[in-house]
This record gives sequence, structure tokens and C-alpha cells, in this order.
Amino acid sequence: MEITSYIQIAAQLIVALGILNVWFIRSRQATIYRGGSAQSLKSEFAAYGLPDAVFYLVGVLKVTAALALVVGIFTPVLIAPAASIMLILMLGAIAMHFKVQDEAQKYLPASIVLVLSLLILML
Repeated sequence: MEITSYIQIAAQLIVALGILNVWFIRSRQATIYRGGSAQSLKSEFAAYGLPDAVFYLVGVLKVTAALALVVGIFTPVLIAPAASIMLILMLGAIAMHFKVQDEAQKYLPASIVLVLSLLILML
């Protein structure tokens, strides 16, 4: 196995576990990265002016893409679609932070996942 394969797998796991952590473990917790003055993941979507349906749709897409990145370690055909979905969702997340004029630190997690998703696609 080449070093690039290990880097890609590491990036896949970092993105996947990070997303699953946010959506299943930390979704009801306040963090310094929440958009606007939101105290939970769901209230963050409300702070962006998005309806509940978008919260659930994004959740399904992110969790599905995260799981596909993990399964993609063994089934590589899943990697490009999952990383592409994640990249698009992170562009949307960054746009929402911009919309509510968040300070730079709040862009950090989405920016990291965006760069890692791009790296996954390039490798």
C-alpha cells in the first residue's frame, strides 16, 4: 500500500468520525463553532434562517456520506461520491457562516472538512 493510500484513509476517517461526532454526540451541546449564537446543532440551522426540513436533509446527507467514507475503505467506489457530497455541504456551511457574519474561528471545522474532502478526491 502506498503512502497516499494511508493519507486518503486517514482523511476519510477524520472526516467521517468528525461528522458522526457532531451529529450524534455533540448535536445538543454548545461549542465555539456554532453559527450565530446557537446552542445546539438544530438551533444553528434556525440561526441561519433554514427550516427544520433542511436540518434533517443535511443530517441524512452528512451521516450517509460519512458512513460511505468509512465503508469506502473497503469499497472504493463509494469514496468519490461521498467526498463530493461532503465538499458541497461544507461549501454550504461556510456560506451560512458568512451569511450570519460569524467570526473566523466558526468557519474552521467546515473549512477543514472541505480541505480534507478535496484531498480525498485528489488522491
